[in-house]
Amino acid sequence: MWQSASLKITALETLLDTSALSYTVGVSWNRLEGNGFFCFVLFNGFVPNGRAENASDADLWLLNSCTVKNPAEDHFRNSIKKAQEENKKVVLAGCVPQAQPRQDYFKGLSIIGVQQIDRVVEVVEETIKGHSVRLLGQKKDNGKRLGGARLDLPKIRKNPLIEIISINTGCLNACTYCKTKHARGNLASYPTDELVDRAKQSFQEGVCEIWLTSEDTGAYGRDIGTNLPTLLWKLVEVIPEGAMLRLGMTNPPYILEHLEEMAKILNHPRVYAFLHIPVQSASDTVLMEMKREYCVADFKRVVDFLKEKVPGITIATDIICGFPGETDQDFQETVKLVEEYKFPSLFINQFYPRPGTPAAKMEQVPAQVKKQRTKDLSRVFHSYNPYDHKIGERQQVLVTEESFDSKFYVAHNRFYEQVLVPKNPSLMGKMVKVDIYESGKHFMKGQPVSDAKVYMPSIIKPLAKGEVSGLTEEFRNRCGNHLSSLSHTSAAIERGLVSSRTVPQMQRLQEDCALKISVGLALLALLFAFFVKVFN
Repeated sequence: MWQSASLKITALETLLDTSALSYTVGVSWNRLEGNGFFCFVLFNGFVPNGRAENASDADLWLLNSCTVKNPAEDHFRNSIKKAQEENKKVVLAGCVPQAQPRQDYFKGLSIIGVQQIDRVVEVVEETIKGHSVRLLGQKKDNGKRLGGARLDLPKIRKNPLIEIISINTGCLNACTYCKTKHARGNLASYPTDELVDRAKQSFQEGVCEIWLTSEDTGAYGRDIGTNLPTLLWKLVEVIPEGAMLRLGMTNPPYILEHLEEMAKILNHPRVYAFLHIPVQSASDTVLMEMKREYCVADFKRVVDFLKEKVPGITIATDIICGFPGETDQDFQETVKLVEEYKFPSLFINQFYPRPGTPAAKMEQVPAQVKKQRTKDLSRVFHSYNPYDHKIGERQQVLVTEESFDSKFYVAHNRFYEQVLVPKNPSLMGKMVKVDIYESGKHFMKGQPVSDAKVYMPSIIKPLAKGEVSGLTEEFRNRCGNHLSSLSHTSAAIERGLVSSRTVPQMQRLQEDCALKISVGLALLALLFAFFVKVFN
């Protein structure tokens, strides 16, 4: 479904330079339920109203991919087929082509690797000219593998209030079912000072919430002589009062030795008491076949310790149903674990064998059995309501986005539990106290307290939606009013008001900003994306 909002996908920062301003760029994305993301980036000559109406209007489709599950890859393959049937130029990105670049259905198509996203300009321009380009190498510095794209690349946030920072790429595990490792490789952490600088810049642009993400945040720093708690304490020092930090997924082995420090950090008032710790199975036999490098007792030790030391903490987890060799007894152990801990956030996945992985060569559980176990575990998960006991509580929440049905604003409390509040524009980006009056399976509803203080945790007003993040003051001064006019133009495009006069306006902008800069700009179907190179 085509949607009208800006897009930021961590696996793909879409960058173009001034030479690409002769193209209108629209971006569309679709979240495949539980299966990752894909997107179209549409390049076409200026149409009368200055925008691309749909994918069919485009000259080029840039397709991003996820290799975690078969359905996501199948959808990716179908998108490629559709593009070819419509005679579109195609650029492929993401984990699927990175992990399997020799697939037959990739023949003749341009590919940009997961570590080469800052070179998408070259790939797009060469593909438009009719050439096939493949950039799949690993970035290295003096022989040492680097992380992903530079953290200081300009971009447009999907939500101007939320900054998503990848702290490392790759991982240390060799799980037998995982294909992401084929694409992402071994662990490569970003330097601590670069991550802190990115956080500082984000707060200086009005961000009030930071998400740390990676394949495994707990493994951070093991390749560069540091660790996750050290990074978190340094980040906490630069978080403004009222702004919040949310940690991403960590596997049990990598925080066992840091439990005391992690508990202290998760108790900090500017850090959400939330942690995503995948268990995958409550059977040690299955975990051994998965090569998860921990046992169920390790997982319980982590969860029990954090629940004791961080009262009220939210623990999210993942479970795979029907892994090869899983017996009924193995599955019942998993059911008992869910019944014991009543995880408020549980990601249930039916096992899909990924080609080329060791698990794909193992004896498979019958499809009907996998399906039934998935249904049974889902039934257990939906048998309890984790928030009913919180009705009547007074909570402080941070409002950051709009609900999917556009009827409420979405806020999160101290434990990163979702609280729906009235859709009052004055609340957006603010910390506010609410009284909880209703609860559902995945949310609570809160009414703002009339006499309570409402304040803005951001140190300055956030960037406007669609405004470019990461531009230096030098560049802003050099380009003067052109940046604001570009932002206004983007807003006008979203409203469908841009006329053919946009073309000379863009040409004047290109002439005035002759020095190339890298600018990340990805907007949905009705938005331009303008990409410019940053001064060195």
